[in-house]
Amino acid sequence: MEAEKWGRRIRAFRKLKGFTQESFAKDLGVSVSVLGEIERGNREPNEQFIKEVAKALNVSIEELTPN
Repeated sequence: MEAEKWGRRIRAFRKLKGFTQESFAKDLGVSVSVLGEIERGNREPNEQFIKEVAKALNVSIEELTPN
């Protein structure tokens, strides 16, 4: 369940900031399939990944964290 919430938040912020999955995955240094798995909730993002996502999206970790 937690993975799905993270995935939805990451996807929403990514789209809000105008990134495609391909360009965002490239910026993060991960494959599109890994990013897709995280966004779909099939893979839980680790703490380092969350920090990198927040930095790339120019948002705080608190903003990114699901409620």
